[in-house]
Amino acid sequence: MTDRTYRILMNGVTGRMGYRQHLLRSVLAIRDDGGVPLADGSRIQVEPVLVGRNAEKLARITADHDIAEWSTDLDALLAEDAAEIYFDTQVTSERRKAVLKAVAAGKHVYTEKPVAETVAEGEELVKAAEDAGVVNGVVHDKIFLPGLQKLKRLVDAGFFGRILSVRGEFGYWVFEGDLLPAQRPSWNYRAEDGGGVVLDMFCHWNYVLENIFGRVRAVTAKAVTHIPERWDEDGQHYHATADDAAYAIFELDGGVIAQINSSWAVRVERKELLEFQVDGTHGSAVAGLFGCRVQPRVRTPRPSWNPDLPTTEDFRGQWDEIPDNAVFRNGFRAQWERFLLDVHHGGPHPYDLAAGVRGLRLAHAGLTSSAEGRRIELPTGGAA
Repeated sequence: MTDRTYRILMNGVTGRMGYRQHLLRSVLAIRDDGGVPLADGSRIQVEPVLVGRNAEKLARITADHDIAEWSTDLDALLAEDAAEIYFDTQVTSERRKAVLKAVAAGKHVYTEKPVAETVAEGEELVKAAEDAGVVNGVVHDKIFLPGLQKLKRLVDAGFFGRILSVRGEFGYWVFEGDLLPAQRPSWNYRAEDGGGVVLDMFCHWNYVLENIFGRVRAVTAKAVTHIPERWDEDGQHYHATADDAAYAIFELDGGVIAQINSSWAVRVERKELLEFQVDGTHGSAVAGLFGCRVQPRVRTPRPSWNPDLPTTEDFRGQWDEIPDNAVFRNGFRAQWERFLLDVHHGGPHPYDLAAGVRGLRLAHAGLTSSAEGRRIELPTGGAA
């Protein structure tokens, strides 16, 4: 029962998401907790190697977290036989080139999304990984969230009966940068740098919808830039060229209709920053990042419409909270552990580059729908 150590090249973890979720709360948490247990009693151990362009940041992070090695030379690291896994959380415009290099070097690849800037580039990554025979995965963190795990259990248990519709609300107010600093990087609001809420969030919505309810078959969307003037990290004024909100209707397998609003220009009046309401013939649920509330058919009230009298019913009080009757870990870490196990056992990883391309295809279909003012159907065949 000998432990197996995987040397992981982590590219881009000087950024907010890469540092907090992937490095601190996933890979280092796995390392500090003694690895991922295997059935024979041994463990998968991880050895992160940080790679990027900012030597000062890389040196500081490695010193702060007892990491043995960092480098600005990706090519040299990829040439090492000992490095078996490559992880990419760079800006989207840099991802394709680095992932192709990693695959050509025979590394297993795990990457943030979007997987590329275009569908054609994403398909190129899928083919390269298939030809190389490497295990590949794309971050699908939201389906590992406690609220959506509870929602998936309801679907699997048949709680809803026939599912009719899904309504999602996501977003919050991102400050423009003049009154208060923005909570998101300025590149998010520049289309030329790969920014935009559609490219970011539709990739998420695709895997959430297809893994819980069914594949998306058509989309009608409207993408807008509500706040055209913003200020960057240095306080410099710039013009926002990317969409900061999108309003979409997704048609799913089985006739389910999903409506999702995504916005960085909305003030929150709900329990969580992300909530989905699912309505079915036998019951409904509202799921967020952590919580999930249900209302079965037998407890559904019978309200009547009377605009002449104020509403006295406490509609929110008529729902029941699903208890935390399982242990839910950080969603990013949970998928990291699943990916490491798949690499160790020879894969495949279920949330692969082909799934990432489906998300990218939905994002581009949404942008096309918005630009042309029409419904866009998605292809029904093929893994990607």
